[in-house]
Amino acid sequence: MVLIPFFAFMGFFGFFKKEHKETLDQGLEKTKESFLGKLTRSIAGRDTVDEDVLDNLEEVLVTSDVGVDTTLNIIRRIEARVKRDKYVTTGELQNILRDEIASLLEDNNTSDTEGFVIPDGVKPYVIMVVGVNGVGKTTTIGKLAYQFKEAGLKVVLGAADTFRAAAVEQIAIWGERVGVPVVRQQMGSDPASVAYDTLQSAVAQGADVVLIDTAGRLHNKKGLMDELSKIKRVMQKLVPDAPHDIMLVLDGSTGQNAFEQAKQFTAATDVTSMAITKLDGTAKGGVVIGISDQFKIPVRYIGLGEGMTDLQPFNRRAFVDSLFS
Repeated sequence: MVLIPFFAFMGFFGFFKKEHKETLDQGLEKTKESFLGKLTRSIAGRDTVDEDVLDNLEEVLVTSDVGVDTTLNIIRRIEARVKRDKYVTTGELQNILRDEIASLLEDNNTSDTEGFVIPDGVKPYVIMVVGVNGVGKTTTIGKLAYQFKEAGLKVVLGAADTFRAAAVEQIAIWGERVGVPVVRQQMGSDPASVAYDTLQSAVAQGADVVLIDTAGRLHNKKGLMDELSKIKRVMQKLVPDAPHDIMLVLDGSTGQNAFEQAKQFTAATDVTSMAITKLDGTAKGGVVIGISDQFKIPVRYIGLGEGMTDLQPFNRRAFVDSLFS
């Protein structure tokens, strides 16, 4: 299998690991300030973790966009810890909370796999990218294409969001910037036809990876399901097990709205991975925890800036450590 994190192919591995962590810390800065500030205020003047402290902690988590269900799950875990240990001080609470959140992410299929794992013998590996307009879907595709290319893989992009001229132009610009071919048709063309042409071109070129952009409309679940199902059926005429991954892109800065988008897309199609973007500049980074917990779908990438390398493979332990650092 081929593991594709960005830093895997960098010569200065140690240096980039440090840079990778610094980018994560900077990208989560506002979330950290907000979350830790609320946490500090919630335990001020308290020595031990009691019912009042847990009530305050519950409010901190909910207002940090972790989500109600996930918050209750975390509180239950901490209550069990307090009951088991008999006496827990508020000074220990931060470490306990960090450990329980990391454990929660591990329990819910959010592994530390650094990016996509491309199995041997699968060529081309087809990734269909879904998400509403404005979440950074096409930008995420461009950044992924850059990472795959830098890893030495041959990449082809498919501009199957044919309902917006801007979407086709945007992915074409990314193709030029990264230096990978983009298969496109006229605006209003059948998206499935574009996907078919993309795979046909990729097979002919011996491409390793195909990234298919799709429409961001959510006019209704049935319409979305029908459209995505048609794209899959058409692609399978050329690559029988395509797509190998359906990645949902969500805008982390929208907080609870990202939950709603995830609900609609996971109901409409078989989402197998997620990327959560725009976490830099927002205090709503807690949404990553809630989405990971509620949907049991691996978060593969998080977006921490506009730069080409600011799309990072999601590592649960690094994320939680950064959040509490």
